[in-house]
Amino acid sequence: IPMDSTRRFGKYRVEREVLDEQRLEEITQRKAYSDIHRSLTEQLRDSLRCTLPKLKRGVMSSLPVLYWLPKYSVWDYGMPDLVSGISVGIMHLPQGMAYALLASLPPVFGLYTSLYPALIYFFFGTSRHISIGTFTVLSIMVGSVTERLAPDVDFLIMNGTNITSEVDIAARDSFRVQVAAATTVLGGLIQVLLGVVKFGFVGTYLSEPLVRAYTTAAAAHAVVAQLKYIFGVSPTRFSGPLSLVYTLKDVCSLLPHTHLPTLVVSAVTMALLIAAKELNSFLSPKLPVPIPVELITVISSYAHLNSNYTVSVVGEIPSGLSSPCVPDVRLFGEVIGDAFALAIVGYAISISLGKTFAIKHGYKVDSNQELVALGLSNAVGGFFQCFSVCPSMSRSLIQESTGGKTQMAGVASALIVLVTILKLGTLFQELPKAILASIVFVNLKGMFKQYADIVTLWRSSKIDLVVWLVTWVSTMLLNLDLGLAASITFALFTVIFRTQMPTYSVLGNVPGTELYVDLETHRQAREIPGVTIFRSSATVYFANADLYLEALKKKSGLDISKMIIYKRRQEAKQRRRERRAERRAKRQAKKEVMSWKCLVFQDFSEIDVDIYMAGCQASVVEQLERSEFFSDSITKRHLFASVHDAVLYCLNHRGASSFPRYDPSLVSLFRFYLQSRALTFL
Repeated sequence: IPMDSTRRFGKYRVEREVLDEQRLEEITQRKAYSDIHRSLTEQLRDSLRCTLPKLKRGVMSSLPVLYWLPKYSVWDYGMPDLVSGISVGIMHLPQGMAYALLASLPPVFGLYTSLYPALIYFFFGTSRHISIGTFTVLSIMVGSVTERLAPDVDFLIMNGTNITSEVDIAARDSFRVQVAAATTVLGGLIQVLLGVVKFGFVGTYLSEPLVRAYTTAAAAHAVVAQLKYIFGVSPTRFSGPLSLVYTLKDVCSLLPHTHLPTLVVSAVTMALLIAAKELNSFLSPKLPVPIPVELITVISSYAHLNSNYTVSVVGEIPSGLSSPCVPDVRLFGEVIGDAFALAIVGYAISISLGKTFAIKHGYKVDSNQELVALGLSNAVGGFFQCFSVCPSMSRSLIQESTGGKTQMAGVASALIVLVTILKLGTLFQELPKAILASIVFVNLKGMFKQYADIVTLWRSSKIDLVVWLVTWVSTMLLNLDLGLAASITFALFTVIFRTQMPTYSVLGNVPGTELYVDLETHRQAREIPGVTIFRSSATVYFANADLYLEALKKKSGLDISKMIIYKRRQEAKQRRRERRAERRAKRQAKKEVMSWKCLVFQDFSEIDVDIYMAGCQASVVEQLERSEFFSDSITKRHLFASVHDAVLYCLNHRGASSFPRYDPSLVSLFRFYLQSRALTFL
């Protein structure tokens, strides 16, 4: 038997007096503002007071490892974290080197970037499943900075009075490492600063359509950047707006000069990687860990493709760890814009992934602490010549799917990278760059699937679709830094636009209930004779206050100006004019903070139409009090606990017999439908 057929609807009956705001406060004994909100002096004194429990909470929140590590169970979590860490560490090796090429840096620095930040995050991070390290979008953003400040033309080798076409690669790469390190340190410091001042919420201003469109466009930049390794050509490097178009045009012009052995290596590698990944996906229920197909490509090192077919390879990978060094602070002024963009994008990706896994596994991620943890990972990593990091979706999914339980899996993966740097670096020296570029290509498959968002957003939200398209176009044409700035600016304009275009409606009563719904969308709703109930879907603030007032007048069906003129012509007694003049003088002497709202009461009162508000939240009432909105003529008796209270009051005090003069409505009810939102006025 279907559940709906046996469902019984309960009933309830409530009998009480009609409650306006003043009577409601008397019954509920509302507390004074000073009883609820402490003074600024008390708040400051409390924040500076140091107690042992407060100190302990501060240390625990700043160093989350001190909270969870003492409770760590080796028997329960040790083996899953170890297996997960090894699996992720194996992925770090080819991905780190491949994404270093995206950043226009020597591949070994991708290994450094996979090592140090992961160890820092272990101490300060709150997510148990994200894998900190290299990421496609951030790598291509760093690459745009390094190529802009250290182009090849600045490092051409001088031969007497002639300039040859040979580039001093060692000097160029050394300076690019400095640029990347300075950008990373500055970006990390920005993240730490934002986290300390509790600005973790800034990531919420990057909407999901904006982030997905931005990463999709960044993937296109990454593809174009890797074409030179795929085809074995050397296009001219461009930077700034339209650099993507110029680079793609130059690559296409060089296609007749494609190095065929390099192209064959690229095609074979991509075919094998795609097939292996599909096989991994098909066998995932049966495999304890995915097949490390990317690492298997290292066998190509034994084919000696460089000496036999002049295929470009990774080259020498120095064994051992590099010593830390202070980045060149003189570069900060030139990279501050890029550093801020890296900080925001990296955090947005990090917190979105972290919250996804936290919800799935039932724990909490602290957004402000995540900002600090990511910032410290970048800032400290920059001293060890790392470039900007954030979680990778592919590695994080592997860490979670292979049974990773805590941040200890990140330490295990870092140890795999450390062993490789110290002892196994020579295995990768003959690895063709075409294979690393192919790895980047295949790993971008998920981002290219995001083009399906266009169809989804077309059905769900046209405004979000416009945000997606504008973000994608601006990022493709203006490059990653200017594209992000243009996208955020446009997204903020759409927020303003939405507040300027709310839904205004007139409500009617559902017969036999105290419920009120939109008359235009509900057939059974009935209008209350002599009462107009007006509702807006948007928060009222200075930018849309005039629109709000005009919509109210339009929905009520009253031409206020004409009716005021008509009434004034009928007023013959001087005493009434004097009283009205006195009321005007009093209103003009009051503050204008809530002037638009006073105009509502003033205009409608001129034609004997009463205005009431219903459903105001306590915070709204407090704001009205602080703004000195209430007066002798406008009291809290104009505010009601609910729409039904206000309707009953209107019907009891202004019945049908008192509706003699104006049509359609002589008694109107003005309802602020704000739910838990506050009012903002200038």
